[in-house]
Formats: sequence, C-alpha cells, structure tokens
Amino acid sequence: MKKTWITTFLLVFAWSAVQPKDYLTWSMEVAPAVIGFLILIATYRSFPLTRLLYGLILLHCIVLMVGGHYTYAEVPVFDQLKMLLGFERNNYDKLGHFLQGFVPAIIAREILIRKAVVRSPAWRNFFIVCICLAVSALYELIEWGAAIAIGISAEAFLGTQGYIWDTQADMAFALTGAITALLLLGRIHDSQLQRFKPFAAMPK
Repeated sequence: MKKTWITTFLLVFAWSAVQPKDYLTWSMEVAPAVIGFLILIATYRSFPLTRLLYGLILLHCIVLMVGGHYTYAEVPVFDQLKMLLGFERNNYDKLGHFLQGFVPAIIAREILIRKAVVRSPAWRNFFIVCICLAVSALYELIEWGAAIAIGISAEAFLGTQGYIWDTQADMAFALTGAITALLLLGRIHDSQLQRFKPFAAMPK
C-alpha cells in the first residue's frame, strides 16, 4: 500500500471522527472500513492487490466514513440532489449499497482468479454475484440485529427513512453494482492481474 493511500484513509477517518452526528452510529458505520484497513495492512506483503482494487477499496471506505459522519440519511450533497431532482428521500445509502456489490465483486474476482478457484469465466461470474448477494444479505442481518439491540437509535444506522422496501432495494442495488463491476472493469482488472503468475493459466 502506498503512503498516499494510507494518508488519504487516515485523513478522511480523522475528519469523520470529529463531531459526527452520533458517535454510536459513526462507530458502526466506520467499523467495516477500519477492519478492511487492518486486513489490507496485515496482508500487504503476503497477498498484495492490484492498483484497481486498492483504489476501489479506498473509495468504498471513504463512502462509509462520510456516511458515518453525517448518517446515511443526512449527507448534505444528497440532500441537495433530493431537492434538485425531486426525490422523496436522501439516497446516499443507495450509493453505499451499490458499492457494496461493486467493490466486493472485484475483491471476489481477484481472489478467485489468483487462487485458481474457478476456471470457467461464466461460473466464476455466477459465483461472484452470489458472493456479493451473500455479503449484502449479511449486512442486512447485521442491521436487523442492531435495530433489535439498540432500538430507536438504530434508525440512523438503518437509514430506511420510512421506505418499507428499503432492505430489498439495498440488495437490488448491491446486485446491480456487482454486475456493473464485472461488465465494466473485467478487462482493466485482467490487465493488472497479468503480474500475478496464476492468472496466466486461467481461461479468459
């Protein structure tokens, strides 16, 4: 990991931690970013990633930390978009759930290719989409658990904003993100994977 990546992460993290809307909500929203950061530090030498994937993970971490600072229902830019475009709700959470499919799709793709887990590209893409849906479902279960454990304070964490189909919509956005990542980034990802030996033996 380059110093610019780490510096950017730490600067955004520090900003996010200064007077967030609610510290309990902030800690829950930012926790996945912090866990991801620690995993990347621990595996940097044994399993370094492509530049593309490092960039995507940083983007996802920033989205999580911004959402943690304001809460997903009150991110100012998306409040402005809400008024400008006539939305009924602040849709920042939908960006987060889109990336919840988009970024894990490339993470799963990199691991499956480099570890030569699935040789068929078609089957690999199928399993990647399934993995991303599983990640999304797990996150919804975590949110459900938080709602039960915390009670009314969980509204900021859930960010439902009164939308009864919020859980289903979140998973649909994650699914869309996963498919979009596979369609748009496959060739770019392949070119960066060339530096890793197992990739050469995999069918394209």
